[in-house]
Amino acid sequence: MLKIAVCDDDRQMLGKMQQYLKDFDKLFRICLYSSGEALLNSGETYDFIFLDIDMRGISGIDTARMLRKKDRKAKIIYVTAYEDFRDYAFSVHAFAYLVKPVSKEKIQEILREALEYTETEDMGPSLCFHTTDGLLDVYIRDIYYFEYQNRQLKMATASGDVWIPDSIHHMAQKMESYDFLMPHKSFIVNLFHIRNLKGYDIFMTDGSIVPLSQKKSADFRKRLAAYLASRI
Repeated sequence: MLKIAVCDDDRQMLGKMQQYLKDFDKLFRICLYSSGEALLNSGETYDFIFLDIDMRGISGIDTARMLRKKDRKAKIIYVTAYEDFRDYAFSVHAFAYLVKPVSKEKIQEILREALEYTETEDMGPSLCFHTTDGLLDVYIRDIYYFEYQNRQLKMATASGDVWIPDSIHHMAQKMESYDFLMPHKSFIVNLFHIRNLKGYDIFMTDGSIVPLSQKKSADFRKRLAAYLASRI
């Protein structure tokens, strides 16, 4: 479950934010903090943080700077009464800067926007392919493997199979920098989607089994091990 933190030393504002975010409580775990110290001392990491700037004790700017030392991904959304801290806010890569008073609609709108942005980030980059049905933009993470059949390529994706009029060697060159490798003369696999490797069978996350040729086995295993080590 995704997590939201709201940090503001105004108890009334904390109560309003709790009500504003109530519609999302089935999607998020929502935690309230009345100071930057309390948020920092919680030891928790959050996906989204609504943060006041002018608080007693540690300011919202300094709180964000300390948070950024251990978490670069959290979306920080400032909700403050002051307009003149924008430059400081964006120095800590704030996602948004809202000036009080803010409405329930505005809070929910910016949260949906941040959520959509995060989902796009998580999917990573996409590529455009010339398929038999025209141009198609596909997230790289959605591609399981390519298989050469009848002088064209079958691209197995999370949304189904797509056919591409291209050679497997050209596609292998195109996809190598995205962590795709050829374990067999007729296949290119996305290393991200390898679930297991047993003997000369590669088990993919979609349930498919891709063959590993004996000739390519040693080099493929070495490069797969390097890829897995890089993700630790």
